[in-house]
Amino acid sequence: MKLLVRNLSRSTTEQEIRILFTAHGSVTECTLVLDQETGKSKGFAFVEMPNEGEAKKALSSLHEKRIAKNRIRVKIAQ
Repeated sequence: MKLLVRNLSRSTTEQEIRILFTAHGSVTECTLVLDQETGKSKGFAFVEMPNEGEAKKALSSLHEKRIAKNRIRVKIAQ
C-alpha cells in the first residue's frame, strides 16, 4: 500500500520518515520529494508498505502527529 505523507518540515529527512513508518511494519520504499533546482524537500513524501494491515495501522497512528513542529498528514496515495 502506498501512502502519501504531507506537511513535513523542510528539515525532515528520508531516513527519519523511514524510521517513523518502520515502527509500524516493514517499509519497501520511502521517497522524499525534492525540488530539482535546489535539492531541498518539497514537504511531502511517499512511503510504500507491502502489508496492508501494517500500512493502515501506520496511517491511523501517524496522521495528525506532530513531527519537527509540523502536524503531518498521512493518507492513501491515489
